[in-house]
Amino acid sequence: MNRNALRILLLTVLCSFARNETLNPAIADEQLLWVGGQVGEVHTYRIPLLTFTTHGSLLAFAEARKLSFKDKGAKFIALRRSTDRGVTWSPTSFIVDDGALADGLNLGSVVVDEETGAVILIYSVCFHRYRCKPSSTMMVQSLDDGFTWSAPRNLNPQLGLMSFAPGPGFGIQKRHPPAVGRLVVCGHGSIIGDGVFCILSDDHGNTWRYGAELKSIPYNQRKNNLDFDPDECQPVELDDGSIMINVRNDKHYHCHCRMVARSLDGGESLPVEELVFDHTLEDPAVAAGALEKEGVLYFTNPANANNRVNLTLRWSLNRGKSWVKNTLKIWAGPSGYSCMTSLKGNQTEDHKYIYVIFEKGQKDYFESVSFVKIDLYSEQ
Repeated sequence: MNRNALRILLLTVLCSFARNETLNPAIADEQLLWVGGQVGEVHTYRIPLLTFTTHGSLLAFAEARKLSFKDKGAKFIALRRSTDRGVTWSPTSFIVDDGALADGLNLGSVVVDEETGAVILIYSVCFHRYRCKPSSTMMVQSLDDGFTWSAPRNLNPQLGLMSFAPGPGFGIQKRHPPAVGRLVVCGHGSIIGDGVFCILSDDHGNTWRYGAELKSIPYNQRKNNLDFDPDECQPVELDDGSIMINVRNDKHYHCHCRMVARSLDGGESLPVEELVFDHTLEDPAVAAGALEKEGVLYFTNPANANNRVNLTLRWSLNRGKSWVKNTLKIWAGPSGYSCMTSLKGNQTEDHKYIYVIFEKGQKDYFESVSFVKIDLYSEQ
């Protein structure tokens, strides 16, 4: 090992030790953004997404399920905006309406193009192919910080007819080689031919193609308990340019814990040699949140092997190879899907906070959607 490499390694270790001493996440603020059953048009809000725009606005999205809490059925995509980092929020607006489809839309992934400022939202319609076909992968985008949205565009002419459900969570734009500037959105495929699949765009979302895939076993056959069935997922770019994808282990293959896949080529492939099972991240099979911020990897999920309860924040100082023993319990009760974001800015506040949106309830995890501001360096 040459001197420069050794110096970098020592600095990394020292920074990790310093960060471990100062990191002390605590909840700084919490607000309920949506509560089911309170608006006549909406029965249940689920599948929350959260992102910052390039102008610093905070956008929160959710599936607004019109008639029931079930995955199938007609829905809106609900949006609330905040221009003061989550202190106050706009009223709810519905930016997509699927009408009265028996198998309506499924939200989706949001990805922000740092070069153009576009906020791109990708979702599916007729994913389960229940009383409809074919399944469609759809895209809307905002070019004015989330105020207005384009008409939905069907990506099937580019991607084909495979059922593809993005996320849920956020997509990424590659910051480090390889493929700097590429948009990467990952999700899972059709019910029978399931697995993790990523779609890629090298022209700011104008065109999309399929890239990496991690197929289920047995493929194109009905799954049983303990089969290999990678499902909903959240990609994160690490500082070495690799893409780590934290994956729902839907049939509990090998463990009641998370799968972690990794792409070394900008989302083109997911080699099985890079697949691990993280036993620390026990999980009841659910969509979880992951976020990289300033060299620290954060993770949220209902930390329970069997039930959707106990939403917990964990953090890792070594790209997820191990996790700090301390954790932050965000909500001990029923809790479901979650998503995280942070602002990449130069203000002290931008370094100090991350933001979490999650499904929260007293009896059932899907009763409401809550927003939490977390102080990473609290003094309590």
